[in-house]
Amino acid sequence: MPVPIEAVIPFAVIATFFTLTGSGLSAVKYYTNDKKPARYGLDYWESQMMERDRRLTGSIRGQSVNPVAPPEFSINSVWNLEKPRNH
Repeated sequence: MPVPIEAVIPFAVIATFFTLTGSGLSAVKYYTNDKKPARYGLDYWESQMMERDRRLTGSIRGQSVNPVAPPEFSINSVWNLEKPRNH
């Protein structure tokens, strides 16, 4: 049974919008990831190392070759977000 010509135009519109959406999402992921492929299946160790890299360089994917951490690395810990309780 042939496809009616009236069905081709809506199908093309739907296929075009799916393609544009997928390509746009892929491009946004790529550029927000410092122009590197996205990471999948991260374990706890990799998440910790990504957090450390973010604190050292300001970017999740950035890495530093300096053997000594900058001075602000000691005070930008995630634990400083909690305020101490006064009993």
